[in-house]
Amino acid sequence: MHVVLSWTSSSPRMALSATGLALSRPECQKGRYQRSTSSVNDLSCRPPATEKERRMSNSPSPPRFSTIGLIGNAANAQLTATLAPLVAYLDRRGRRILLDERCEAANPDPKIPLMARSELARQAELIIVIGGDGTFLDAARAVGPQQVPLVGINLGRLGFMVDIPPAQLELALDAILAGDYQTDQRFLLEGSALRGKTVLHRDTALNDVVINKHHVARLIDFDTYIDGHYVNNHRADGLIVATPTGSTAYALSGGGPVMHPQLHAIVLVPICPHALADRPLVVGDSAQIEIRIAARNTNPVQVTWDGQNSVELRNGDTVRIRRSDFVLTLIHPTNHDYFRILRSKLRWGSQPIP
Repeated sequence: MHVVLSWTSSSPRMALSATGLALSRPECQKGRYQRSTSSVNDLSCRPPATEKERRMSNSPSPPRFSTIGLIGNAANAQLTATLAPLVAYLDRRGRRILLDERCEAANPDPKIPLMARSELARQAELIIVIGGDGTFLDAARAVGPQQVPLVGINLGRLGFMVDIPPAQLELALDAILAGDYQTDQRFLLEGSALRGKTVLHRDTALNDVVINKHHVARLIDFDTYIDGHYVNNHRADGLIVATPTGSTAYALSGGGPVMHPQLHAIVLVPICPHALADRPLVVGDSAQIEIRIAARNTNPVQVTWDGQNSVELRNGDTVRIRRSDFVLTLIHPTNHDYFRILRSKLRWGSQPIP
């Protein structure tokens, strides 16, 4: 056990710590570097440096985020116009650049290596996603196992997660590359589709795993279980199982609540249920959720992950959903404000059009 001394504006304050001796002064709070992997030494001032430490501090240190991967929406007409100045900017700052192979047609520099997203995530220290929320969701699933941080440049329409406009690209990245940013941890869902003991497909989702009718406009019949306990039988168009991140997407349109991204919770939202009392249900993020397609169901069913990957289901098939072991780190500019984004994107407080 060691002693940590810290000063308030009027007098010193003494506290106990197991991390070592550190002196903190009011001026130590000026830095706004908030990377989640920061140690105690990143956030506090230390005693005066020794001569050896002063010599070491004069040696050049490697740049923050020295290798940066770029993932974009190749179908977006604005990609080329955004990618060229972004690559030039990163090159001027001495960063090694890796490019998503799907963006080959928009590549402004043939010297930049092209690679699959999984390999790009293994090599990069930061990934910049250029596109809309759909591109971000796709990238998140691809890089999730590597847990490399992501930052988004918005070329889409809504942009809940890609919060840097192209016009502010250099200004925002100047601060981020200098270590002046906010981090945001988001958990993913893991969903497994099973037929008996056979796993048909297993995937992760940042927003939601959805069981829904397939092809025909008729109700489907399924049962839900949580932690092995029977919850309900549903006759509905489907069921949305969403993270707090996904609570402002399909789940919100289905009548679900807006959940703050830091909540440890999962929401189950029935889609157009036949029974009016079949309402959204919020459970803890440790819940083991199981959806069983009823034997009496008479209509086609599918399960989708983030609206992008899907598998057709039969009567008797099961979908098991739990919190994934992977956590995604989002990087935002320091002026990021979740509630301001809600007001803007959801048009809270807007006056009716006369």
